[in-house]
Amino acid sequence: MTKLLKPSRRAVLAGGTAFAASLAMPSLSRANARPVFTHGVQSGDVTNASGMIWTRTDRPAKVMMEVATTESFKDARRLAAIDALPQSDFAVKRLVADLPADQDIFYRFTAADLNDISATSDPIVGRFRTAPAGRRGVRFAWSGDTAGQGWGIDDEGMRTYATMARHQPDFFIHSGDTIYADGAMQDEVTLKDGGTWKNTVLIDEKRKVAETLDEYRGQWKYNMMDEHVRALNAICPTFFQWDDHEVVNNWSASKDLTADDRYSEKSVHVLAARSARAFHEMTPISYTPAEPGRVYRKIPYGPMLDVFFLDLRSYRGPNHDSMETELTDDARVLGAEQMAWLKRELAASKATWKVIACDMPIGLIVWDNWKEQAGAEGVANGDHGTPKGRELEIADLLRFIKTAGIANTVWLTADVHYTAAHHYSPDRAQIQDFDPFWEFVSGPLHAGTFGPNDLDMTFGPEVRYVKAPSKEQGANLPPSMGLQFFGLVDIDGATQQMKVRLMDRGDTELWSITLDPQGLSL
Repeated sequence: MTKLLKPSRRAVLAGGTAFAASLAMPSLSRANARPVFTHGVQSGDVTNASGMIWTRTDRPAKVMMEVATTESFKDARRLAAIDALPQSDFAVKRLVADLPADQDIFYRFTAADLNDISATSDPIVGRFRTAPAGRRGVRFAWSGDTAGQGWGIDDEGMRTYATMARHQPDFFIHSGDTIYADGAMQDEVTLKDGGTWKNTVLIDEKRKVAETLDEYRGQWKYNMMDEHVRALNAICPTFFQWDDHEVVNNWSASKDLTADDRYSEKSVHVLAARSARAFHEMTPISYTPAEPGRVYRKIPYGPMLDVFFLDLRSYRGPNHDSMETELTDDARVLGAEQMAWLKRELAASKATWKVIACDMPIGLIVWDNWKEQAGAEGVANGDHGTPKGRELEIADLLRFIKTAGIANTVWLTADVHYTAAHHYSPDRAQIQDFDPFWEFVSGPLHAGTFGPNDLDMTFGPEVRYVKAPSKEQGANLPPSMGLQFFGLVDIDGATQQMKVRLMDRGDTELWSITLDPQGLSL
């Protein structure tokens, strides 16, 4: 076993700078005699025996891959090569299997030009650590909302990613709004104090809303032009899920773009299909043969942790008032098949902690029409009464968790662009057949700061902590204001206690709590 590599802050930034150099003159990359890796590397969906790896070239190329347990690649295992072709925008990814548990894994890509196979690239390297087979301490981060509301890559870059990297997490959960396909950017934005925000890095695909497949791909490529994003990607796996802005704001089957002059493509179904393809091409999310393109999944990370990733977008009924009293297909937000899967996997889980990664909060009111305060965009309908609409599906899930005796469920989410800790209890709720649980909210990573949202009291939420803009500060604060947030979770290998910390991009610990696992002798 090799010792866990702990790169210094300088080493992390040095790696990011090296990657940035490959992007310095993208217009010249195709003119190079040799292939170039354009957007660094990524890894994801790591278990105790496998992990996904990803990269992208600047041309048709045969991408060779090696994995090793040493940084020198002395013990390298060569994998079958994959062709990077225009059909996938020259992006390639694959599952690396048969890995040892709790081990640093180094991976290396080299590309050969398909038109001149003797012309090979410089290698590019990344690493991740496989999940433990036994009990050891686990640390991971989570947040959401990248490059939204017109705030792009400025001179400082997406600093929250660099702050997270300093904590050396085993993995990072991106909770959704991974891109803002519906958010066109300008070169400059005038700030409320009279100053100017400058998007010093900008590409054509970010100057308009995304409609074509290439424009959706461009949203991902833009984010990976940031040195801090690439540096974190090179040393930390990202487990992705999506929300609405990957397609268009508040998208569901009922989304009507007829009056939106920004869009020449008016079908939200066409946009969602193109977005989904780009999402799976440009991230290291694992492939589900039973349902290609599926986002919901379980990632086991050792005996103390299972992470259940939900998809509140792909199977939801249309956005409307969400006041049904029966659980019809239109009232659902997860869909019957995903709900059956979630119940089955939760019941089968033997992990100490079951983290439910949800792309939207349960008890915060998110209006579909914010100006008129109408329509349910999230789970809550703003009624504060017994469960109706989408709340029926969540009530059914919470009831199942209690009756099945499933302990130690914790919900992690983002979406609302501020950070908070919510405790849900039947003592405060309109129904009593569920066990108390915690929901932790974080974000944005690099986007406008908003909030706080009002609570819907159906499930008895109570705010234990919140950090959001003041009334004087207003809404859509730029990242330069510092109100950018992420969360850290530590699970102690000895006690199995879970510590949750809410952090800002300046690395200030805003609030924390330590949770004791139920049903165990500490």
